[in-house]
Amino acid sequence: MTSIKKSSSRCDFLKKAGGLGLGTVLSQIMPGQGFLKQKAHAAGTDETVPQRPFGKTGVNVSILSLGGMFDIPNNQLMLKQAMKWGVTYWDTANSYGRGRSEKGIGQYFKKYPKDRKRIFLVTKSGAWTPKGMTRHLNISLKRMQTDTIDLFFVHSISNIDTMDQDIKVWAEKAKSKGKIRFIGFSTHSNMASCLKGAPGLGWIDGIMMTYNYRLMHDDDMRQGVDGCLEAGIGLTAMKTQGGGSVKTTTQAEMDLAGRFLKKGLTDGQAKLMAVWQNTRISSICSQMPNMSLLMSNIQAALKLDKLTVSDQKLLYQHAQQTLSSYCAGCNAICEAALDEPVPVGDIMRYLLYSRNYDNPEQGRLGFRRLPPDVRQKIPYVDFSRAEKSCPREMAIGKLMREASQELI
Repeated sequence: MTSIKKSSSRCDFLKKAGGLGLGTVLSQIMPGQGFLKQKAHAAGTDETVPQRPFGKTGVNVSILSLGGMFDIPNNQLMLKQAMKWGVTYWDTANSYGRGRSEKGIGQYFKKYPKDRKRIFLVTKSGAWTPKGMTRHLNISLKRMQTDTIDLFFVHSISNIDTMDQDIKVWAEKAKSKGKIRFIGFSTHSNMASCLKGAPGLGWIDGIMMTYNYRLMHDDDMRQGVDGCLEAGIGLTAMKTQGGGSVKTTTQAEMDLAGRFLKKGLTDGQAKLMAVWQNTRISSICSQMPNMSLLMSNIQAALKLDKLTVSDQKLLYQHAQQTLSSYCAGCNAICEAALDEPVPVGDIMRYLLYSRNYDNPEQGRLGFRRLPPDVRQKIPYVDFSRAEKSCPREMAIGKLMREASQELI
């Protein structure tokens, strides 16, 4: 009778954890502030997030990066606490919050000007043309009240050909004027081919790419990462949760979450730690819109040794068992199989924001930016050939139709 009650209690807890997010539940029983104070007391000093070299730039960056896609103007304390705990790689973009993210960082630097020297500051432009990037760069510099951007990304490319000679010349001029220190790109789709193509250009300093426990074992991704390492290109991982929290809808998922729970970890922390196990990854960019998540991620960064080889194998097994539930961003495969153009990978990402990352507004905004004729034709497109070509056997047609209903 006692064992039945214990089992039932564990299941109830894990179901609750799955609904609220394990980080939310565990923050009530494992306060981050207390953890950090305890660690600092034991070490006799204030412990901060570790750092790693960022490619061949000569710069060391914190292995945890503060993603700027949240209301920074009204969360200035978050920035101060991030600084205190050594999260000194800050990532934003010209487009985040329609400029509010950059303005919030500028607001912080105005109040704490000495902190600017400690921050590795990154922003992005989706203009993809020298003229457009010049305009965005100047706006970003003004918003953030700084003279220099440490790393400037050409945002969200899906083909390495985007990084053409014109952009190279533009970057050299921007560097010579002291407006940027380093240049690179971010990519959510066709990541492996973009990574593989970057070393051949010879002028890419850094890359931010979707990378997580679901993708890190892919042969093409491994080759791309290894090639960038050899070329001295700094790598930042994003979207490291691989589709969000473990849902605990099956016994296997509940066992996985329960295993990490026994170690004092959330599944989210374990997924971060799995990525950090690859020392080729300089940093993880994480959107941390509240203090609870910031502290949870810092906890993970301070106890990397808690994730064992066995734990990593379990994550890999979970990734294989749930293959068809996560889009790997290999858009070139499925989209090439369609008779008419539909940005399947982008729409999959918007669904991910809405369903898995509890950010339906971001998903809707992305979907609404698609041309009206594309949105209107989605329910009538035949996706059968795309589904046959999908390495993960995803139900692309069903998901596209659901997106056209959910994200309007």
